[in-house]
Amino acid sequence: MAGDPHTSDILVIGSGAAGLTAALNLAARFKVTVLAKGGLNEGSTAWAQGGIAAVLEPGDSFENHIEDTMIAGAGLNDRATVEMVVENAPAAIQRLAELGVPFNTDGNSLHLTREGGHSHRRIVHVDDATGWAVQEALLKAARANPNITLVPDMVVIDLATSRHEQRYSGAGNVWGVYAFNRATNRVELFTANATVLATGGAGRTYLFSTAPRGATGDGIAMAWRAGCRISNMEFMQFHPTCLYNLEVKNFLITEAVRGEGGHLKIPGTGYRFMPDFDSRLELAPRDVVARAIDHEIKRLGLDYVHLDISHMGADFVKQHFPTIHARLLDLDIDMTREPIPVVPAQHYTCGGVVVDRDGRTDLPNLYAAGEVSQSGLHGANRLASNSLLECFVFGGAVANHIAANWSDLAPPPPIRPWDESRVTDSDEEVVIKQNWTEIRRFMWNYVGIVRSTKRLERAAHRIQMLRGEVNDYYGHFRVTADLIELRNLLESADLIVRSALHRKESRGLHYTLDFPETLDVAVDTVLVP
Repeated sequence: MAGDPHTSDILVIGSGAAGLTAALNLAARFKVTVLAKGGLNEGSTAWAQGGIAAVLEPGDSFENHIEDTMIAGAGLNDRATVEMVVENAPAAIQRLAELGVPFNTDGNSLHLTREGGHSHRRIVHVDDATGWAVQEALLKAARANPNITLVPDMVVIDLATSRHEQRYSGAGNVWGVYAFNRATNRVELFTANATVLATGGAGRTYLFSTAPRGATGDGIAMAWRAGCRISNMEFMQFHPTCLYNLEVKNFLITEAVRGEGGHLKIPGTGYRFMPDFDSRLELAPRDVVARAIDHEIKRLGLDYVHLDISHMGADFVKQHFPTIHARLLDLDIDMTREPIPVVPAQHYTCGGVVVDRDGRTDLPNLYAAGEVSQSGLHGANRLASNSLLECFVFGGAVANHIAANWSDLAPPPPIRPWDESRVTDSDEEVVIKQNWTEIRRFMWNYVGIVRSTKRLERAAHRIQMLRGEVNDYYGHFRVTADLIELRNLLESADLIVRSALHRKESRGLHYTLDFPETLDVAVDTVLVP
Protein backbone atom coordinates (compact mmCIF):
# COMPACT_ATOMS: atom_id res chain seq x y z
CA MET A 1 0.00 0.00 0.00
CA ALA A 2 1.09 3.59 -0.67
CA GLY A 3 1.78 6.13 2.13
CA ASP A 4 -0.80 8.26 3.95
CA PRO A 5 -3.99 8.12 1.85
CA HIS A 6 -5.11 11.50 3.17
CA THR A 7 -2.81 13.33 0.76
CA SER A 8 -2.07 11.89 -2.65
CA ASP A 9 -1.40 13.07 -6.19
CA ILE A 10 -4.85 12.04 -7.40
CA LEU A 11 -8.02 11.21 -5.50
CA VAL A 12 -10.60 8.97 -7.16
CA ILE A 13 -14.10 8.76 -5.69
CA GLY A 14 -15.63 5.41 -6.64
CA SER A 15 -14.17 1.95 -7.24
CA GLY A 16 -16.16 0.84 -10.28
CA ALA A 17 -15.13 0.61 -13.93
CA ALA A 18 -14.57 4.36 -14.45
CA GLY A 19 -12.70 4.98 -11.20
CA LEU A 20 -10.42 1.96 -11.38
CA THR A 21 -9.66 2.53 -15.08
CA ALA A 22 -8.56 6.09 -14.28
CA ALA A 23 -6.55 4.90 -11.26
CA LEU A 24 -4.77 2.11 -13.14
CA ASN A 25 -3.86 4.43 -16.02
CA LEU A 26 -2.45 7.04 -13.62
CA ALA A 27 -0.63 4.73 -11.21
CA ALA A 28 2.36 4.28 -13.51
CA ARG A 29 3.45 7.83 -12.60
CA PHE A 30 1.40 9.00 -9.63
CA LYS A 31 0.20 8.09 -6.15
CA VAL A 32 -3.56 7.46 -6.35
CA THR A 33 -6.10 7.05 -3.54
CA VAL A 34 -9.42 5.40 -4.38
CA LEU A 35 -12.34 5.88 -1.98
CA ALA A 36 -15.25 3.41 -2.05
CA LYS A 37 -18.53 4.12 -0.28
CA GLY A 38 -18.94 0.54 0.95
CA GLY A 39 -17.08 -2.55 -0.17
CA LEU A 40 -14.72 -2.12 -3.11
CA ASN A 41 -16.95 -4.21 -5.41
CA GLU A 42 -20.38 -2.94 -4.36
CA GLY A 43 -20.87 -0.40 -7.16
CA SER A 44 -22.95 -0.72 -10.33
CA THR A 45 -20.14 -2.25 -12.43
CA ALA A 46 -20.32 -5.58 -10.61
CA TRP A 47 -24.08 -5.75 -11.32
CA ALA A 48 -23.86 -5.25 -15.09
CA GLN A 49 -25.10 -8.46 -16.66
CA GLY A 50 -25.18 -7.53 -20.32
CA GLY A 51 -21.76 -6.71 -21.72
CA ILE A 52 -19.70 -4.15 -23.56
CA ALA A 53 -20.54 -2.86 -27.04
CA ALA A 54 -17.75 -2.79 -29.64
CA VAL A 55 -17.44 -3.13 -33.41
CA LEU A 56 -15.80 -6.55 -33.87
CA GLU A 57 -18.08 -8.43 -36.29
CA PRO A 58 -17.24 -8.63 -40.01
CA GLY A 59 -19.63 -6.33 -41.89
CA ASP A 60 -20.15 -4.07 -38.87
CA SER A 61 -18.57 -0.58 -38.81
CA PHE A 62 -17.87 2.33 -36.48
CA GLU A 63 -20.38 4.30 -38.58
CA ASN A 64 -23.12 1.72 -37.77
CA HIS A 65 -22.39 1.81 -34.02
CA ILE A 66 -22.35 5.64 -34.09
CA GLU A 67 -25.69 5.73 -35.94
CA ASP A 68 -27.31 3.22 -33.55
CA THR A 69 -26.15 5.33 -30.59
CA MET A 70 -27.45 8.58 -32.17
CA ILE A 71 -30.83 7.00 -33.01
CA ALA A 72 -31.28 5.63 -29.47
CA GLY A 73 -30.25 9.03 -28.06
CA ALA A 74 -33.06 10.75 -30.03
CA GLY A 75 -30.68 13.26 -31.63
CA LEU A 76 -29.45 14.73 -28.36
CA ASN A 77 -26.02 13.05 -28.40
CA ASP A 78 -22.82 14.98 -29.07
CA ARG A 79 -21.59 13.33 -32.26
CA ALA A 80 -17.88 13.98 -31.63
CA THR A 81 -18.14 12.28 -28.22
CA VAL A 82 -19.99 9.30 -29.71
CA GLU A 83 -17.27 8.95 -32.36
CA MET A 84 -14.52 9.09 -29.73
CA VAL A 85 -16.11 6.40 -27.56
CA VAL A 86 -17.07 4.05 -30.42
CA GLU A 87 -13.65 4.28 -32.08
CA ASN A 88 -11.88 3.53 -28.78
CA ALA A 89 -14.09 0.51 -27.98
CA PRO A 90 -12.06 -2.32 -29.59
CA ALA A 91 -8.89 -1.12 -27.83
CA ALA A 92 -10.74 -1.01 -24.49
CA ILE A 93 -11.88 -4.63 -24.95
CA GLN A 94 -8.30 -5.60 -25.82
CA ARG A 95 -6.96 -4.02 -22.59
CA LEU A 96 -9.59 -5.81 -20.50
CA ALA A 97 -8.69 -9.14 -22.11
CA GLU A 98 -5.04 -8.43 -21.23
CA LEU A 99 -6.11 -7.79 -17.62
CA GLY A 100 -7.58 -11.28 -17.63
CA VAL A 101 -11.31 -10.75 -18.25
CA PRO A 102 -12.44 -14.17 -19.55
CA PHE A 103 -14.70 -13.05 -22.40
CA ASN A 104 -16.79 -15.79 -24.05
CA THR A 105 -15.32 -16.98 -27.33
CA ASP A 106 -16.55 -18.75 -30.44
CA GLY A 107 -13.56 -20.68 -31.74
CA ASN A 108 -10.82 -18.07 -32.19
CA SER A 109 -13.00 -14.99 -32.01
CA LEU A 110 -15.02 -13.34 -29.23
CA HIS A 111 -18.64 -14.47 -28.92
CA LEU A 112 -20.91 -11.52 -29.72
CA THR A 113 -24.51 -11.19 -28.64
CA ARG A 114 -27.08 -8.64 -29.78
CA GLU A 115 -29.25 -6.28 -27.74
CA GLY A 116 -32.14 -3.92 -28.43
CA GLY A 117 -31.24 -0.92 -30.60
CA HIS A 118 -28.11 -2.50 -32.12
CA SER A 119 -28.05 -3.21 -35.85
CA HIS A 120 -25.35 -5.91 -35.43
CA ARG A 121 -24.10 -8.44 -32.93
CA ARG A 122 -21.48 -6.43 -31.05
CA ILE A 123 -21.83 -7.19 -27.33
CA VAL A 124 -18.81 -8.95 -25.85
CA HIS A 125 -19.69 -10.67 -22.61
CA VAL A 126 -18.74 -13.13 -19.88
CA ASP A 127 -21.83 -15.37 -19.77
CA ASP A 128 -24.52 -13.15 -18.23
CA ALA A 129 -22.27 -11.63 -15.55
CA THR A 130 -19.85 -9.43 -17.50
CA GLY A 131 -19.68 -6.62 -14.97
CA TRP A 132 -18.66 -8.95 -12.15
CA ALA A 133 -15.78 -10.36 -14.22
CA VAL A 134 -14.63 -6.85 -15.22
CA GLN A 135 -14.83 -5.58 -11.63
CA GLU A 136 -12.79 -8.54 -10.35
CA ALA A 137 -10.08 -8.06 -12.99
CA LEU A 138 -9.79 -4.29 -12.35
CA LEU A 139 -9.73 -4.76 -8.56
CA LYS A 140 -7.09 -7.46 -8.78
CA ALA A 141 -4.85 -5.17 -10.86
CA ALA A 142 -5.47 -2.21 -8.51
CA ARG A 143 -4.69 -4.27 -5.39
CA ALA A 144 -1.45 -5.43 -6.98
CA ASN A 145 -0.33 -1.87 -7.78
CA PRO A 146 1.86 -0.29 -5.06
CA ASN A 147 0.89 3.24 -6.17
CA ILE A 148 -2.85 2.68 -5.58
CA THR A 149 -4.36 2.88 -2.09
CA LEU A 150 -7.89 1.48 -1.87
CA VAL A 151 -9.99 2.80 1.04
CA PRO A 152 -13.41 1.15 1.55
CA ASP A 153 -16.33 2.36 3.72
CA MET A 154 -15.84 6.08 3.10
CA VAL A 155 -19.06 8.02 2.48
CA VAL A 156 -18.08 11.27 0.79
CA ILE A 157 -19.97 14.31 2.12
CA ASP A 158 -18.79 17.27 0.04
CA LEU A 159 -15.97 18.49 -2.16
CA ALA A 160 -13.28 20.49 -0.38
CA THR A 161 -12.92 23.65 -2.49
CA SER A 162 -11.18 27.02 -2.38
CA ARG A 163 -13.72 28.26 0.13
CA HIS A 164 -12.51 25.61 2.60
CA GLU A 165 -8.90 26.83 2.39
CA GLN A 166 -7.49 28.15 5.66
CA ARG A 167 -6.97 31.40 3.78
CA TYR A 168 -10.44 31.60 2.18
CA SER A 169 -10.45 31.97 -1.60
CA GLY A 170 -13.23 32.20 -4.17
CA ALA A 171 -11.16 30.60 -6.93
CA GLY A 172 -13.37 27.51 -7.14
CA ASN A 173 -10.54 24.97 -7.15
CA VAL A 174 -11.34 21.48 -5.92
CA TRP A 175 -8.72 20.13 -3.50
CA GLY A 176 -10.31 16.84 -2.42
CA VAL A 177 -13.23 15.75 -0.25
CA TYR A 178 -14.58 15.43 3.26
CA ALA A 179 -15.61 11.82 3.87
CA PHE A 180 -17.41 10.01 6.68
CA ASN A 181 -15.54 6.91 7.88
CA ARG A 182 -18.14 4.22 8.60
CA ALA A 183 -15.74 2.35 10.89
CA THR A 184 -14.90 5.26 13.22
CA ASN A 185 -18.00 7.46 12.65
CA ARG A 186 -15.63 10.41 12.13
CA VAL A 187 -15.23 12.78 9.19
CA GLU A 188 -11.82 12.76 7.47
CA LEU A 189 -10.28 15.13 4.92
CA PHE A 190 -8.63 13.69 1.80
CA THR A 191 -6.69 16.10 -0.43
CA ALA A 192 -5.05 15.82 -3.84
CA ASN A 193 -3.88 17.86 -6.84
CA ALA A 194 -6.73 16.41 -8.92
CA THR A 195 -10.02 14.76 -7.94
CA VAL A 196 -11.97 12.34 -10.14
CA LEU A 197 -15.69 11.75 -9.53
CA ALA A 198 -16.65 8.19 -10.52
CA THR A 199 -19.55 7.83 -8.11
CA GLY A 200 -22.19 6.34 -10.41
CA GLY A 201 -25.81 7.41 -10.88
CA ALA A 202 -28.86 8.42 -8.88
CA GLY A 203 -31.06 5.34 -9.35
CA ARG A 204 -32.01 4.99 -5.71
CA THR A 205 -34.15 8.11 -5.93
CA TYR A 206 -36.75 5.61 -7.24
CA LEU A 207 -38.73 2.91 -5.45
CA PHE A 208 -37.89 0.19 -7.99
CA SER A 209 -34.32 0.33 -9.25
CA THR A 210 -31.74 -2.14 -10.49
CA ALA A 211 -28.99 0.09 -9.08
CA PRO A 212 -27.05 -0.97 -5.98
CA ARG A 213 -28.13 0.54 -2.66
CA GLY A 214 -25.35 3.14 -2.79
CA ALA A 215 -26.51 4.81 -6.04
CA THR A 216 -27.87 7.91 -4.31
CA GLY A 217 -26.54 10.57 -6.70
CA ASP A 218 -23.73 11.61 -4.31
CA GLY A 219 -21.27 12.85 -6.93
CA ILE A 220 -23.95 14.71 -8.88
CA ALA A 221 -25.26 16.43 -5.73
CA MET A 222 -21.76 17.30 -4.45
CA ALA A 223 -20.68 18.74 -7.79
CA TRP A 224 -23.88 20.82 -7.98
CA ARG A 225 -23.38 22.21 -4.47
CA ALA A 226 -19.78 23.08 -5.34
CA GLY A 227 -20.79 24.99 -8.50
CA CYS A 228 -20.81 22.56 -11.46
CA ARG A 229 -23.48 22.62 -14.16
CA ILE A 230 -25.74 19.55 -14.27
CA SER A 231 -27.37 18.43 -17.50
CA ASN A 232 -30.18 16.18 -18.81
CA MET A 233 -31.29 14.75 -15.45
CA GLU A 234 -34.82 14.19 -16.80
CA PHE A 235 -33.51 11.26 -18.86
CA MET A 236 -33.78 8.36 -16.42
CA GLN A 237 -33.58 5.02 -18.15
CA PHE A 238 -35.97 2.36 -16.93
CA HIS A 239 -34.96 -1.22 -17.60
CA PRO A 240 -38.07 -2.95 -18.92
CA THR A 241 -37.50 -6.25 -17.11
CA CYS A 242 -36.61 -6.36 -13.43
CA LEU A 243 -37.71 -9.48 -11.53
CA TYR A 244 -40.96 -8.82 -9.68
CA ASN A 245 -40.31 -10.24 -6.22
CA LEU A 246 -41.12 -8.49 -2.97
CA GLU A 247 -38.10 -9.99 -1.17
CA VAL A 248 -35.52 -9.48 -3.93
CA LYS A 249 -35.65 -5.79 -4.77
CA ASN A 250 -33.32 -5.33 -7.73
CA PHE A 251 -32.58 -8.49 -9.66
CA LEU A 252 -32.31 -7.63 -13.32
CA ILE A 253 -33.36 -9.94 -16.13
CA THR A 254 -30.89 -8.97 -18.85
CA GLU A 255 -31.87 -7.48 -22.19
CA ALA A 256 -30.28 -10.51 -23.82
CA VAL A 257 -33.21 -12.74 -22.75
CA ARG A 258 -35.30 -10.73 -25.22
CA GLY A 259 -32.37 -10.60 -27.66
CA GLU A 260 -32.23 -14.40 -27.74
CA GLY A 261 -35.98 -14.90 -28.30
CA GLY A 262 -37.93 -14.13 -25.11
CA HIS A 263 -41.56 -12.97 -25.46
CA LEU A 264 -43.48 -10.51 -23.27
CA LYS A 265 -46.96 -11.75 -22.35
CA ILE A 266 -50.00 -10.86 -20.25
CA PRO A 267 -50.27 -13.15 -17.18
CA GLY A 268 -53.33 -15.38 -17.26
CA THR A 269 -54.08 -15.06 -20.98
CA GLY A 270 -50.55 -15.51 -22.33
CA TYR A 271 -51.27 -12.77 -24.89
CA ARG A 272 -48.08 -11.44 -26.54
CA PHE A 273 -48.52 -7.65 -26.51
CA MET A 274 -45.39 -6.10 -28.09
CA PRO A 275 -46.80 -6.44 -31.66
CA ASP A 276 -49.44 -3.88 -30.58
CA PHE A 277 -46.76 -1.28 -29.84
CA ASP A 278 -43.77 -1.61 -32.18
CA SER A 279 -42.74 -3.49 -35.34
CA ARG A 280 -39.43 -4.40 -33.67
CA LEU A 281 -41.41 -6.34 -31.05
CA GLU A 282 -39.35 -7.30 -27.97
CA LEU A 283 -36.18 -5.88 -29.58
CA ALA A 284 -37.48 -2.30 -29.63
CA PRO A 285 -35.37 0.18 -27.62
CA ARG A 286 -35.75 0.03 -23.85
CA ASP A 287 -37.89 3.15 -23.47
CA VAL A 288 -40.46 1.78 -25.94
CA VAL A 289 -40.58 -1.62 -24.21
CA ALA A 290 -40.72 -0.06 -20.71
CA ARG A 291 -43.60 2.24 -21.72
CA ALA A 292 -45.48 -0.68 -23.30
CA ILE A 293 -45.16 -2.75 -20.11
CA ASP A 294 -46.10 0.27 -17.95
CA HIS A 295 -49.13 0.83 -20.19
CA GLU A 296 -50.36 -2.77 -19.90
CA ILE A 297 -49.75 -2.90 -16.12
CA LYS A 298 -51.73 0.32 -15.56
CA ARG A 299 -54.46 -0.55 -18.08
CA LEU A 300 -55.13 -4.01 -16.65
CA GLY A 301 -54.27 -3.27 -12.99
CA LEU A 302 -51.48 -5.86 -12.97
CA ASP A 303 -48.51 -6.10 -10.61
CA TYR A 304 -46.24 -7.43 -13.39
CA VAL A 305 -46.12 -8.98 -16.87
CA HIS A 306 -44.49 -12.23 -17.98
CA LEU A 307 -41.21 -12.69 -19.87
CA ASP A 308 -41.16 -16.14 -21.43
CA ILE A 309 -38.19 -17.87 -23.11
CA SER A 310 -39.21 -21.44 -22.22
CA HIS A 311 -40.10 -22.18 -25.88
CA MET A 312 -36.36 -22.02 -26.77
CA GLY A 313 -35.68 -25.26 -24.89
CA ALA A 314 -33.99 -26.05 -21.58
CA ASP A 315 -30.45 -26.61 -22.91
CA PHE A 316 -30.43 -23.32 -24.81
CA VAL A 317 -31.68 -21.37 -21.78
CA LYS A 318 -29.20 -22.93 -19.33
CA GLN A 319 -26.28 -22.43 -21.71
CA HIS A 320 -27.05 -18.75 -22.41
CA PHE A 321 -28.25 -17.65 -18.97
CA PRO A 322 -26.58 -19.81 -16.32
CA THR A 323 -26.49 -17.11 -13.61
CA ILE A 324 -30.09 -15.99 -14.05
CA HIS A 325 -31.33 -19.57 -14.33
CA ALA A 326 -29.63 -20.59 -11.07
CA ARG A 327 -30.76 -17.46 -9.22
CA LEU A 328 -34.38 -17.92 -10.29
CA LEU A 329 -34.35 -21.61 -9.29
CA ASP A 330 -33.48 -20.42 -5.75
CA LEU A 331 -36.73 -18.43 -5.91
CA ASP A 332 -38.74 -21.44 -7.21
CA ILE A 333 -38.96 -20.13 -10.78
CA ASP A 334 -37.75 -22.48 -13.53
CA MET A 335 -37.25 -20.26 -16.59
CA THR A 336 -36.78 -23.31 -18.82
CA ARG A 337 -40.43 -24.30 -18.13
CA GLU A 338 -42.33 -21.18 -17.02
CA PRO A 339 -42.42 -17.41 -17.57
CA ILE A 340 -40.60 -14.89 -15.34
CA PRO A 341 -42.68 -12.16 -13.61
CA VAL A 342 -41.11 -8.79 -14.53
CA VAL A 343 -41.72 -5.07 -13.92
CA PRO A 344 -39.82 -2.02 -15.24
CA ALA A 345 -37.30 -0.46 -12.83
CA GLN A 346 -35.04 2.59 -12.88
CA HIS A 347 -31.79 1.42 -14.44
CA TYR A 348 -29.47 4.19 -15.61
CA THR A 349 -28.96 7.92 -15.12
CA CYS A 350 -28.29 9.42 -18.57
CA GLY A 351 -27.77 12.94 -17.20
CA GLY A 352 -25.18 14.19 -14.73
CA VAL A 353 -22.22 16.49 -14.25
CA VAL A 354 -21.33 18.29 -17.48
CA VAL A 355 -17.90 17.18 -18.78
CA ASP A 356 -15.88 17.74 -21.95
CA ARG A 357 -14.13 14.99 -23.93
CA ASP A 358 -11.24 15.03 -21.45
CA GLY A 359 -13.66 14.42 -18.58
CA ARG A 360 -13.13 17.94 -17.20
CA THR A 361 -15.95 19.55 -15.20
CA ASP A 362 -16.59 23.29 -14.78
CA LEU A 363 -14.38 23.41 -11.67
CA PRO A 364 -10.55 23.45 -11.84
CA ASN A 365 -8.88 20.15 -10.80
CA LEU A 366 -12.21 18.26 -10.83
CA TYR A 367 -12.89 15.51 -13.37
CA ALA A 368 -15.81 13.08 -13.77
CA ALA A 369 -16.28 9.80 -15.65
CA GLY A 370 -18.97 7.16 -16.02
CA GLU A 371 -22.60 7.36 -14.93
CA VAL A 372 -22.05 10.45 -12.74
CA SER A 373 -21.23 12.49 -15.86
CA GLN A 374 -23.10 13.85 -18.86
CA SER A 375 -20.52 13.55 -21.62
CA GLY A 376 -22.83 13.75 -24.64
CA LEU A 377 -22.54 10.03 -25.35
CA HIS A 378 -26.05 8.90 -24.39
CA GLY A 379 -28.25 11.83 -25.36
CA ALA A 380 -31.90 11.27 -24.45
CA ASN A 381 -31.53 7.48 -24.08
CA ARG A 382 -28.56 5.19 -23.56
CA LEU A 383 -27.95 2.45 -26.12
CA ALA A 384 -27.56 -0.94 -24.40
CA SER A 385 -24.01 -1.84 -23.32
CA ASN A 386 -22.55 1.60 -24.10
CA SER A 387 -22.30 2.37 -20.37
CA LEU A 388 -19.40 0.13 -19.33
CA LEU A 389 -17.74 1.25 -22.54
CA GLU A 390 -18.06 4.91 -21.52
CA CYS A 391 -16.37 4.09 -18.18
CA PHE A 392 -13.29 2.63 -19.87
CA VAL A 393 -12.94 5.29 -22.54
CA PHE A 394 -13.52 8.27 -20.23
CA GLY A 395 -11.55 6.74 -17.37
CA GLY A 396 -8.66 6.62 -19.85
CA ALA A 397 -9.33 10.13 -21.20
CA VAL A 398 -9.32 11.63 -17.69
CA ALA A 399 -6.04 9.89 -16.87
CA ASN A 400 -4.46 11.11 -20.13
CA HIS A 401 -5.49 14.72 -19.49
CA ILE A 402 -4.24 14.73 -15.89
CA ALA A 403 -0.90 13.20 -16.92
CA ALA A 404 -0.44 15.59 -19.86
CA ASN A 405 -1.23 18.67 -17.74
CA TRP A 406 0.33 17.58 -14.46
CA SER A 407 2.65 20.61 -14.27
CA ASP A 408 -0.43 22.90 -14.18
CA LEU A 409 -2.01 21.06 -11.22
CA ALA A 410 -0.82 22.68 -7.99
CA PRO A 411 -0.51 20.74 -4.73
CA PRO A 412 -3.39 21.47 -2.32
CA PRO A 413 -3.01 24.37 0.14
CA PRO A 414 -3.90 23.91 3.84
CA ILE A 415 -7.63 23.07 4.10
CA ARG A 416 -9.76 23.57 7.21
CA PRO A 417 -10.73 20.35 9.03
CA TRP A 418 -14.40 19.34 9.32
CA ASP A 419 -16.21 21.33 12.00
CA GLU A 420 -18.75 19.53 14.16
CA SER A 421 -18.51 21.75 17.25
CA ARG A 422 -22.12 22.89 17.02
CA VAL A 423 -23.91 19.59 16.42
CA THR A 424 -25.16 16.72 18.58
CA ASP A 425 -25.89 13.04 17.96
CA SER A 426 -29.23 12.45 16.28
CA ASP A 427 -32.13 11.38 18.45
CA GLU A 428 -34.55 10.50 15.62
CA GLU A 429 -33.16 8.12 12.98
CA VAL A 430 -36.79 7.37 12.07
CA VAL A 431 -37.03 10.79 10.40
CA ILE A 432 -34.35 9.80 7.88
CA LYS A 433 -36.01 6.47 7.09
CA GLN A 434 -39.43 8.10 6.63
CA ASN A 435 -38.10 10.84 4.30
CA TRP A 436 -36.04 8.35 2.29
CA THR A 437 -39.12 6.17 1.67
CA GLU A 438 -41.29 9.16 0.84
CA ILE A 439 -38.87 10.49 -1.80
CA ARG A 440 -38.56 7.14 -3.55
CA ARG A 441 -42.32 6.63 -3.58
CA PHE A 442 -43.34 10.02 -5.00
CA MET A 443 -40.50 9.90 -7.54
CA TRP A 444 -41.80 6.52 -8.73
CA ASN A 445 -45.43 7.67 -8.90
CA TYR A 446 -44.98 11.23 -10.22
CA VAL A 447 -41.62 11.25 -12.07
CA GLY A 448 -41.60 7.73 -13.49
CA ILE A 449 -41.90 6.26 -16.99
CA VAL A 450 -44.89 8.40 -18.00
CA ARG A 451 -45.11 11.96 -16.64
CA SER A 452 -47.42 14.97 -16.64
CA THR A 453 -46.91 18.60 -15.60
CA LYS A 454 -49.37 18.17 -12.73
CA ARG A 455 -47.52 15.12 -11.38
CA LEU A 456 -44.16 16.87 -11.70
CA GLU A 457 -45.46 19.95 -9.85
CA ARG A 458 -46.72 17.70 -7.06
CA ALA A 459 -43.24 16.18 -6.78
CA ALA A 460 -41.63 19.64 -6.76
CA HIS A 461 -43.94 20.69 -3.93
CA ARG A 462 -43.02 17.63 -1.84
CA ILE A 463 -39.31 18.33 -2.44
CA GLN A 464 -39.66 21.90 -1.18
CA MET A 465 -41.28 20.72 2.05
CA LEU A 466 -38.70 18.00 2.63
CA ARG A 467 -35.79 20.35 1.90
CA GLY A 468 -36.58 22.42 4.99
CA GLU A 469 -36.75 19.31 7.16
CA VAL A 470 -33.54 17.77 5.83
CA ASN A 471 -31.53 21.03 6.00
CA ASP A 472 -32.67 21.61 9.56
CA TYR A 473 -31.70 18.05 10.49
CA TYR A 474 -28.32 18.33 8.72
CA GLY A 475 -27.56 21.58 10.55
CA HIS A 476 -28.26 20.20 14.02
CA PHE A 477 -27.04 16.61 14.08
CA ARG A 478 -23.76 14.77 13.51
CA VAL A 479 -23.59 13.27 10.03
CA THR A 480 -24.29 9.58 9.51
CA ALA A 481 -24.04 7.60 6.28
CA ASP A 482 -27.85 7.61 6.00
CA LEU A 483 -28.14 11.37 6.52
CA ILE A 484 -25.48 12.08 3.86
CA GLU A 485 -27.33 9.84 1.40
CA LEU A 486 -30.72 11.37 2.21
CA ARG A 487 -29.35 14.87 1.56
CA ASN A 488 -27.93 13.78 -1.81
CA LEU A 489 -31.06 11.83 -2.71
CA LEU A 490 -33.21 14.91 -2.19
CA GLU A 491 -30.79 17.09 -4.20
CA SER A 492 -30.85 14.55 -7.04
CA ALA A 493 -34.66 14.32 -6.98
CA ASP A 494 -34.84 18.12 -7.19
CA LEU A 495 -32.48 18.19 -10.20
CA ILE A 496 -34.52 15.48 -11.96
CA VAL A 497 -37.85 17.25 -11.38
CA ARG A 498 -36.53 20.69 -12.35
CA SER A 499 -35.07 19.26 -15.57
CA ALA A 500 -38.29 17.39 -16.39
CA LEU A 501 -40.45 20.49 -15.87
CA HIS A 502 -38.08 22.48 -18.08
CA ARG A 503 -38.47 20.13 -21.10
CA LYS A 504 -41.66 20.99 -22.98
CA GLU A 505 -41.60 17.97 -25.32
CA SER A 506 -41.36 14.18 -25.23
CA ARG A 507 -37.96 12.91 -26.32
CA GLY A 508 -36.19 9.63 -25.65
CA LEU A 509 -36.70 8.62 -22.04
CA HIS A 510 -38.67 11.73 -21.10
CA TYR A 511 -42.30 11.09 -21.97
CA THR A 512 -44.95 13.57 -20.81
CA LEU A 513 -48.68 13.42 -21.49
CA ASP A 514 -48.86 17.24 -21.75
CA PHE A 515 -46.24 17.52 -24.53
CA PRO A 516 -46.37 14.21 -26.46
CA GLU A 517 -44.69 15.67 -29.58
CA THR A 518 -40.92 15.88 -30.15
CA LEU A 519 -39.63 19.35 -31.08
CA ASP A 520 -37.63 19.84 -34.30
CA VAL A 521 -34.44 20.94 -32.54
CA ALA A 522 -32.77 18.85 -29.84
CA VAL A 523 -31.44 20.96 -26.94
CA ASP A 524 -29.74 19.77 -23.76
CA THR A 525 -31.32 20.77 -20.45
CA VAL A 526 -28.55 22.54 -18.52
CA LEU A 527 -29.04 23.63 -14.91
CA VAL A 528 -26.64 26.32 -13.69
CA PRO A 529 -26.05 26.60 -9.92
